[in-house]
Amino acid sequence: MSSSAGSCGSGCGPKSVAVEPSEGFSPTDEMPVLFTPSAVEAVGKALKDEGEAGDFLRVSVVGGGCSGYQYGLDFDKEERIGDIAIDFGGVKVVVDPVSAGYLRGTVVDYVTGLHGTGFQFKNPNAKRTCGCGSSFS
Repeated sequence: MSSSAGSCGSGCGPKSVAVEPSEGFSPTDEMPVLFTPSAVEAVGKALKDEGEAGDFLRVSVVGGGCSGYQYGLDFDKEERIGDIAIDFGGVKVVVDPVSAGYLRGTVVDYVTGLHGTGFQFKNPNAKRTCGCGSSFS
Protein backbone atom coordinates (compact mmCIF):
# COMPACT_ATOMS: atom_id res chain seq x y z
CA MET A 1 0.00 0.00 0.00
CA SER A 2 2.72 2.42 -0.83
CA SER A 3 0.95 5.56 -1.92
CA SER A 4 2.75 8.75 -2.67
CA ALA A 5 0.98 11.30 -4.72
CA GLY A 6 2.35 12.15 -8.08
CA SER A 7 1.25 11.66 -11.64
CA CYS A 8 -1.63 9.35 -10.95
CA GLY A 9 -4.93 9.44 -12.73
CA SER A 10 -8.31 10.33 -11.32
CA GLY A 11 -9.22 8.53 -8.14
CA CYS A 12 -5.82 7.20 -7.13
CA GLY A 13 -3.60 8.28 -4.30
CA PRO A 14 -4.36 10.38 -1.27
CA LYS A 15 -6.50 13.48 -1.68
CA SER A 16 -5.88 16.77 0.10
CA VAL A 17 -8.68 19.08 1.13
CA ALA A 18 -8.15 22.24 3.18
CA VAL A 19 -10.63 22.52 6.06
CA GLU A 20 -11.47 24.83 8.88
CA PRO A 21 -10.17 23.71 12.29
CA SER A 22 -13.74 23.87 13.64
CA GLU A 23 -14.56 20.29 12.58
CA GLY A 24 -14.29 19.15 16.19
CA PHE A 25 -10.85 17.54 16.17
CA SER A 26 -8.40 19.07 18.63
CA PRO A 27 -4.92 17.73 17.85
CA THR A 28 -2.41 17.01 20.58
CA ASP A 29 1.27 16.10 20.56
CA GLU A 30 0.25 12.46 21.10
CA MET A 31 -2.44 12.56 18.39
CA PRO A 32 -1.63 15.06 15.63
CA VAL A 33 -3.90 13.33 13.09
CA LEU A 34 -7.29 11.68 13.23
CA PHE A 35 -8.45 8.77 11.10
CA THR A 36 -12.21 8.47 10.56
CA PRO A 37 -13.88 5.09 11.11
CA SER A 38 -14.01 4.51 7.33
CA ALA A 39 -10.28 5.28 7.03
CA VAL A 40 -9.47 2.94 9.92
CA GLU A 41 -11.53 0.21 8.28
CA ALA A 42 -9.75 0.73 4.92
CA VAL A 43 -6.29 0.68 6.55
CA GLY A 44 -7.19 -2.45 8.53
CA LYS A 45 -8.38 -4.19 5.38
CA ALA A 46 -5.26 -3.15 3.45
CA LEU A 47 -2.99 -4.35 6.26
CA LYS A 48 -4.82 -7.69 6.29
CA ASP A 49 -4.91 -8.10 2.50
CA GLU A 50 -1.53 -6.64 1.51
CA GLY A 51 0.57 -6.36 4.64
CA GLU A 52 2.76 -8.78 6.51
CA ALA A 53 2.79 -9.74 10.18
CA GLY A 54 3.82 -6.79 12.32
CA ASP A 55 3.10 -4.12 9.71
CA PHE A 56 1.58 -0.77 10.58
CA LEU A 57 0.71 2.30 8.52
CA ARG A 58 3.27 5.10 8.30
CA VAL A 59 1.84 8.50 7.33
CA SER A 60 4.35 11.05 6.11
CA VAL A 61 4.83 14.30 4.27
CA VAL A 62 7.60 14.44 1.70
CA GLY A 63 8.86 17.13 -0.64
CA GLY A 64 7.59 16.99 -4.19
CA GLY A 65 4.29 17.03 -5.96
CA CYS A 66 2.70 19.89 -7.85
CA SER A 67 2.38 22.18 -4.82
CA GLY A 68 5.57 21.47 -2.87
CA TYR A 69 4.65 18.63 -0.49
CA GLN A 70 2.86 15.35 -0.89
CA TYR A 71 1.35 12.81 1.47
CA GLY A 72 2.81 9.35 1.84
CA LEU A 73 1.10 6.18 3.06
CA ASP A 74 3.31 3.13 3.44
CA PHE A 75 3.47 -0.10 5.38
CA ASP A 76 6.34 -0.25 7.85
CA LYS A 77 7.58 -2.64 10.53
CA GLU A 78 9.96 -0.54 12.60
CA GLU A 79 9.36 2.61 14.54
CA ARG A 80 12.05 5.28 14.45
CA ILE A 81 13.28 7.62 17.17
CA GLY A 82 10.68 10.31 17.83
CA ASP A 83 7.85 8.56 15.98
CA ILE A 84 4.34 9.15 17.24
CA ALA A 85 2.36 5.90 17.36
CA ILE A 86 -1.44 6.12 17.47
CA ASP A 87 -3.80 3.20 17.95
CA PHE A 88 -7.13 3.53 16.16
CA GLY A 89 -9.15 0.56 17.37
CA GLY A 90 -6.35 -1.94 16.86
CA VAL A 91 -4.97 -0.28 13.72
CA LYS A 92 -1.55 1.22 14.38
CA VAL A 93 -0.66 4.46 12.60
CA VAL A 94 2.79 6.05 12.97
CA VAL A 95 3.84 9.60 12.10
CA ASP A 96 7.40 10.96 12.22
CA PRO A 97 7.86 14.22 14.18
CA VAL A 98 8.60 16.40 11.13
CA SER A 99 5.55 15.16 9.24
CA ALA A 100 3.45 15.59 12.39
CA GLY A 101 4.09 19.34 12.20
CA TYR A 102 2.70 19.52 8.65
CA LEU A 103 -0.16 17.16 9.49
CA ARG A 104 -1.22 18.61 12.85
CA GLY A 105 -5.02 18.80 12.87
CA THR A 106 -5.43 16.69 9.72
CA VAL A 107 -8.42 14.40 9.46
CA VAL A 108 -7.85 11.41 7.18
CA ASP A 109 -10.99 9.92 5.65
CA TYR A 110 -11.65 7.15 3.15
CA VAL A 111 -14.22 8.13 0.56
CA THR A 112 -16.01 6.46 -2.31
CA GLY A 113 -17.69 8.54 -4.97
CA LEU A 114 -17.95 9.64 -8.55
CA HIS A 115 -14.45 11.13 -8.42
CA GLY A 116 -12.90 7.86 -7.30
CA THR A 117 -12.16 5.98 -4.14
CA GLY A 118 -9.31 6.70 -1.79
CA PHE A 119 -7.90 8.46 1.21
CA GLN A 120 -8.75 12.12 1.63
CA PHE A 121 -6.62 14.41 3.77
CA LYS A 122 -8.47 17.36 5.33
CA ASN A 123 -5.46 19.42 6.34
CA PRO A 124 -6.02 22.80 8.01
CA ASN A 125 -2.35 23.67 7.36
CA ALA A 126 -2.66 23.41 3.57
CA LYS A 127 -2.67 26.90 2.07
CA ARG A 128 -3.30 25.55 -1.41
CA THR A 129 -3.61 22.24 -3.19
CA CYS A 130 -3.13 21.27 -6.79
CA GLY A 131 -5.49 19.75 -9.33
CA CYS A 132 -4.31 16.22 -8.62
CA GLY A 133 -5.47 16.64 -5.02
CA SER A 134 -2.42 14.87 -3.66
CA SER A 135 -0.03 17.68 -2.94
CA PHE A 136 -0.20 20.87 -0.93
CA SER A 137 1.77 23.83 0.28
